[in-house]
Amino acid sequence: MFKLAKYLKPFIGLILAAIVLLFVQAMADLSLPDYMSKIVNVGIQQGGIENAVPEAVRQSKMNQLSIFMDEADKTEVMESYKLIDKNSTEYDKLVKKYPILSEEPVYVLQDVDQAGIDELNLIMGKAFLTVTGIETMKANAKDGMVEFNGRQIPADMDIIALLSNLPSEQREQISQQISQQFTALGDSMIVQAAAGPIKAEYAAIGMNTDKIQNGYILRTGLIMLLISLVSAASIVAVGFLASRSAAGLAQNLRRNVFTKVESFSNTELDQFSTASLITRTTNDITQIQMLIVIMIRMVFYAPIMGVGGVIRALGKSSSMSWIIGVAVMSLLGLIAVVFAIALPKFKIIQKLIDRLNLVTRENLSGMMVIRAFNTQNFEEERFDKANKNLTNTSLFVNRVMVVMFPTMMLVMNGVTLLIVWVGAHQIANSSMQVGDMMAFMQYAMQIIFAFLMMSFMFIMIPRASVAANRVAEVLETETMIKDPENPREFTQGVEGVVEFKNVSFRYHEAEEDMLKNISFKALPGQTTAFIGSTGSGKTTLVNLIPRFYDVTAGQILVDGVDVRDVTQHDLRDKIGYVPQKSSLFSGTIESNLKYANEGASDEDLEKAAEIAQAMEFISEKGEGFQADISQGGGNVSGGQKQRLSIARALMKRPEIFIFDDSFSALDFKTDSALRKALREQTKSSTILLVAQRISTIMNAEQIIVLDEGKIVGRGTHKELMKNCTTYQEIALSQLSKEELA
Repeated sequence: MFKLAKYLKPFIGLILAAIVLLFVQAMADLSLPDYMSKIVNVGIQQGGIENAVPEAVRQSKMNQLSIFMDEADKTEVMESYKLIDKNSTEYDKLVKKYPILSEEPVYVLQDVDQAGIDELNLIMGKAFLTVTGIETMKANAKDGMVEFNGRQIPADMDIIALLSNLPSEQREQISQQISQQFTALGDSMIVQAAAGPIKAEYAAIGMNTDKIQNGYILRTGLIMLLISLVSAASIVAVGFLASRSAAGLAQNLRRNVFTKVESFSNTELDQFSTASLITRTTNDITQIQMLIVIMIRMVFYAPIMGVGGVIRALGKSSSMSWIIGVAVMSLLGLIAVVFAIALPKFKIIQKLIDRLNLVTRENLSGMMVIRAFNTQNFEEERFDKANKNLTNTSLFVNRVMVVMFPTMMLVMNGVTLLIVWVGAHQIANSSMQVGDMMAFMQYAMQIIFAFLMMSFMFIMIPRASVAANRVAEVLETETMIKDPENPREFTQGVEGVVEFKNVSFRYHEAEEDMLKNISFKALPGQTTAFIGSTGSGKTTLVNLIPRFYDVTAGQILVDGVDVRDVTQHDLRDKIGYVPQKSSLFSGTIESNLKYANEGASDEDLEKAAEIAQAMEFISEKGEGFQADISQGGGNVSGGQKQRLSIARALMKRPEIFIFDDSFSALDFKTDSALRKALREQTKSSTILLVAQRISTIMNAEQIIVLDEGKIVGRGTHKELMKNCTTYQEIALSQLSKEELA
């Protein structure tokens, strides 16, 4: 994967923007359980009372509360509240909100920041709980007596008034003893426990407690809705950015792979099968594209969620952190086992896809041969074998992956039960709130889902990594044939002279040379023909001229310049090439002929077609030059395909023509007419002609006879019939002595 990292540079901006949005989404998702906890703890259990600092307290109640505060706390409380009575300027404004003002003064909380509220929470909370505890104790008195501070006191006695009359030292001592009893509860539980007495105080003041509760729940719910909308918007934006980045990367990779393959010489093309190159350009890059989408979406999001979830969960209850540890270790163990089993199979799958594509391509391209030899059953078995191998391997991997999800669900459900069981005990011991337990459970699920998302990455990375290596293998393949750094230009005034000087050529990794010490010169206005037995090196020789291969030794000169010293574009611009196997492209006859010269006129088309003896069958088609050509020229005959290929080369009007056995599918009459027309129209061009038929080359100015990669004869037809045994054998095997005379 790292080999292709440089191709992500154009999309760094999009990826960084996606990471920022993922952070926003993660923070939003992590905050939702906390707000849910507040709705349960504050909105439902505490009746909407957020803290133990009431916004208003009756003067009589404040007098009771202040008894259980030391002087410093009492001073802080009194500085935070203002006493409002009938003579206060705010009376008319506040009496509607606090109806009890018409009967007695009320202390109203002033503007206090959150730090001040946090300090007052414990002071006011403990005071409220103490006063409420005394009142509850009196209400539950047995036999008219209650036990207070180690003494039996009549229940009808005003204990609070009694405490107020005690010396300050005794009163503070009693307050400290009561305060110590609340220490075990914890700060949050003190606030929650004080919510009931504060709600009762609000009711006594005349405030609408239902409105307070409903208002808090609605406000918190609205915040959760807004956070959810932010999260949803982030998800959509990240999905867009991830898709844009991945699609752009895939587009660039496909273009670069295609461009790279176009630059391959035949040596590099021999290293990769056509089916493999197709798979690498399509399936492999699709695998990379899918991985990039999921990586951007999950790789950054999952760690943020995992780490953030752990921090938030510990904030809710550090005592239950071991549960998360158990879950995480279980998941890591599961992922490690699955990864170890599945990774080797992922490497095999891509090769099996190559094999399936190869078999399919061979079947489609060789359908007529298959039918002619009645080997449909054999080909079906061959395809079925490749298909089954891929299917069985994919099924094995999928079965391994399928085990992960039920196992992870089991871990999730087990963690949920464990949290409920442990949390219930802590709630019973008043060391945890219900909402905090629910939030802890949500954070635990988020942590597990983060690992679940990371497990998806572990599933996809191996296969995409194999695909990336295969794509990188193509992109990093060094081409054997390169343009020179300082290219030369062809000599002016010389057009079409081709000269071989002691040329030898050996295929890559071959043990011996295919061509050995070849030397000749082909001149403009002449036809140089090559003939020899199959495998003698004729096609290899002419393929060296346009640098489809580079010579192993010696030189090939075009117009006096070594072909390796000019650019491939300039070299091939001088050559009109008709390959041994004619190749047409899907489109029309016109588009195929104009492939060599886009700016050609209709007259040029007709002239080239006439020379190539193609006008006859073109005219028979109703659409003429607009007649459709299917992929590979499958809807025209072999002879028609060759004639169109020759016409295409003529459209280029090059200085050098290379015909690599390009007349083999033509009948003798068409062959003769075509060669006659060619001679008239290409008088100034150099013609290099590979042929199997003696009749095709009899009139050539120079015939070169090849045998096992060596030149064994050179001259005209008459000369070779006299002094070249190999040529004589070939000629007499095709024509009679009378026809050869």
